[in-house]
Amino acid sequence: MIAEPREFRRILGHYPTGVCAITAMGEDGRPVGLVVGSFTSVSLDPMLVAFFPDKSSTTWPRVEAAGRFCVNVLGDSQQAVCSALSAKGEDKFAGLDFALSALGSPIIHGALTWIDCELDTVHEAGDHYIVLGRVRGLDVHHEGSPLIFHKGGYGKILPL
Repeated sequence: MIAEPREFRRILGHYPTGVCAITAMGEDGRPVGLVVGSFTSVSLDPMLVAFFPDKSSTTWPRVEAAGRFCVNVLGDSQQAVCSALSAKGEDKFAGLDFALSALGSPIIHGALTWIDCELDTVHEAGDHYIVLGRVRGLDVHHEGSPLIFHKGGYGKILPL
């Protein structure tokens, strides 16, 4: 039996995901960003990463138009950053501190790590896209634990 979308989401919610902010500089010179729970490394040679934005996202087309982006792995104390970048509206970066990467994308202050990428390819995948980014720079920005999304809420990793 095939599950309904709501049941599919509930069941897959048992698998935790990290929370990343995908940032870029828009064509108007203003920072843009969206939050994803679907980020992964893909290849070491060449170095590629992937994330999966929703086709209904109004921010993704602005990131795509930039042709480059920065993946910011959010820390477990950055729920407010996640909320700000998940909200609807134009100025999602109001009150957020950031610096610019070598490629000109925002690196959010307090993010655990950042991965600076050039857009490689975009593939359609149902109601999402599969976005591949070619890594051009990366670093650990702060030590700590990642922000986790699990069963419809935020959490953090605790040592065993």
